[in-house]
This record gives sequence, structure tokens and C-alpha cells, in this order.
Amino acid sequence: MASFHHRIKSGKKGAAKEHAAYIERLGRYEGREDLIHAENGNLPDWAEGNPATFWKAADAYERANGAAYREHVVALPNELSLEQNRALAIRLARELVGSKPFQLAIHAPEGTLGGITNSHMHLMYSDRVQDGISRSPERMFSRYNRERPEAGGCRKDSGGKSPMVLRDEVIATRKKIADIQNQALAEHGHAARVDHRSLREQGLQRRPERHLGPTRIKNMSDDEKAQFATLRAGGTAN
Repeated sequence: MASFHHRIKSGKKGAAKEHAAYIERLGRYEGREDLIHAENGNLPDWAEGNPATFWKAADAYERANGAAYREHVVALPNELSLEQNRALAIRLARELVGSKPFQLAIHAPEGTLGGITNSHMHLMYSDRVQDGISRSPERMFSRYNRERPEAGGCRKDSGGKSPMVLRDEVIATRKKIADIQNQALAEHGHAARVDHRSLREQGLQRRPERHLGPTRIKNMSDDEKAQFATLRAGGTAN
């Protein structure tokens, strides 16, 4: 059953290159055999198409208390095939980051309850908006100069916005993600739909599903696992 799940994360200076290796299952993460697609885009010329080069520069030159990267983590509908979810993830990336540098990875680990694949995307991106001005790595991540853009770094998209504006942008982003997923589900003939609103906003009285965690699941009996899997799929447990 399709369900909506979206998180926005960020990482401080020094964390970007390692996180990029994590989502693309490189280096010490190679043993995790759940990566089904990876790509990147909008990298500046000096990165030469290598996202590791870009994130290494972000770690080196981003300001001390600034976010070196931001990330959308989005659950992908199990109703769609792997190829359909790949196309959906690419469409989401284009809609969510525009011209910003990004790295995308799709993971499809097998779920611990009911063996249902937990397909989801990691969309890691820089908040630095490219403006067509050629900059060195150090200059790109320096402070933006409003009067002389060529003398400063790329503007940060979140810079100067009030908490209220940022909150409204998050709500609009969640709605956009749900709308795009629902369009994909409809295009491929599925009746299932997702809703970005909270259960209360939807007028539903049931409690949100709790995250059980691997330890608790490991200690559950086979019958308990089967019951939770049935309820998660929208059925009724006996």
C-alpha cells in the first residue's frame, strides 16, 4: 500500500563527502547491496562530473556553521516497478532542486516485516544557487555578495528567510512530492494515492504507525511479524 514518507535532513561542514559515499554505497558501505540507481547533476565545471570532488570542496570551504548539504529522503510507492520508481525519482529531483548541484541514490532493501521492499530515494543537494558566473571551489562556497555577485559566493536558497516562510516552503514541498507521486501512480494505472497531510488534517482517528526498529522486530515471533505486515498492507489481523 502506497504511503507518504518524507524527511528533510542537512549536514554540517565536514559531513558531505562521507554522506555521499553512504548513499551511493561506496567505500566502507559497499557491502550494502540495496543500491539500484545513482546519478548526479548540475555540478560546476571544476568538479569534472565527480560528486565526491564537489562535496569535498563543500566540506573544505563552506562556512563553519553552515550546512554543507541538504537532503530529501522520500519513500517510493511499492505499486510501481523499479524502472517506474527510477523515473519517478529523477522527476522528483528535477522538481525539487532545479539547477542546484545534486546527487541521487535509490535504495531498495527488503523490509524486515513481510518481506516488502522498502524503496526510497536519497536526494542530496547543495543549497548554493548557481547563477552562470564561473567561480573557483573556494569562491563558490564563500559569502554571497549582493552588490557584486561575481566577487562573492553563490547565494544560498534558504538565506534570509524567516522561520514562517521556511515552514510554508516545507509544506509546499511535501504537497509537491505527493502530487508527483500520485500522478505517477495514476499514469501507471494504480488506484492507490498518497497524502502529505497529517492523520489529524485528513480527519483520520487512527494513531500514526510507530517505527519498531530492527531490535524489536528481531525479537518478535513469526505470528507477530505477520500481523504487523497485514496491518501495514491495509488488511485486518486475525
